[in-house]
Amino acid sequence: MASSTKTRSVLPGFGLSMGFTVLYLSLIVLFPLAGIVIKSTGQSWSKFWETVTDPRVIASIQVSIGTAFYAAIVNAVFGLVVAWVLVRYTFPGKRLVDGLVDLPFALPTAVAGIALTAIYAPNGWLGSFFGQFGIKTAYSPLGITFALIFIGLPFVVRTIQPVLEDLEKDVEEAAASLGASRWRTFRSVIFPAVLPSLLTGFALAFARAIGEYGSVVFISGNMPMKTEIAPLLIRTKLEQYDYTGATSIALVMLILSFVLLFVINVLQWRASRRTIQA
Repeated sequence: MASSTKTRSVLPGFGLSMGFTVLYLSLIVLFPLAGIVIKSTGQSWSKFWETVTDPRVIASIQVSIGTAFYAAIVNAVFGLVVAWVLVRYTFPGKRLVDGLVDLPFALPTAVAGIALTAIYAPNGWLGSFFGQFGIKTAYSPLGITFALIFIGLPFVVRTIQPVLEDLEKDVEEAAASLGASRWRTFRSVIFPAVLPSLLTGFALAFARAIGEYGSVVFISGNMPMKTEIAPLLIRTKLEQYDYTGATSIALVMLILSFVLLFVINVLQWRASRRTIQA
């Protein structure tokens, strides 16, 4: 009589693990988000609409989302280049460069903001250089974008690196042996393979940049209707004890973030599906 062996798992059974997962996510994610919704809906619709359509609120949301989007685009392009160099090339100081990529993770955001402000200020090293061409860096949306590029680059690099490491060079050599140019090989072989991870890195960098506060609050200048970001406006309303207004703005930011991340995830899913089919 054959005996059946049951595979033992190190972790508890599905029921206990699932219950712990739901409880943990509820305490850390769902309950705080539900609190924002409940607090925002505690006022009349007209009051909510008046708050979120205020010109200052709209301007701050536009600054936050616009600069975060442009920073994520830049990080997607140059993050791919940095990951490619770290994976495919060997050079002196490679370990140091690889470690510097993670510096924004370890560096306090306030320290990064002060350092970037000192560099890009009108009398700073880079600020004075750009000033010669009439380009204002600090205390402008451009300065905010620079700060968001700094804190978002590691998300793209660390997401793409494992994919490039697993990508066999034989495929590239086969394409070259068939007469494909370097650009054709990159476009038809390499880019489709890294596109899903590239979109994931873009989404992570974008989501991180939308809610960034510490590294931006110094370099932005905090000028209402010009360089004021949504997280700063939320804090301003909290300091004024306008909790309903603060949660209303937070709810709008939450909805916009969900919609944008949902669109990016759909694009990522389609890119992964095309890669598998290919």
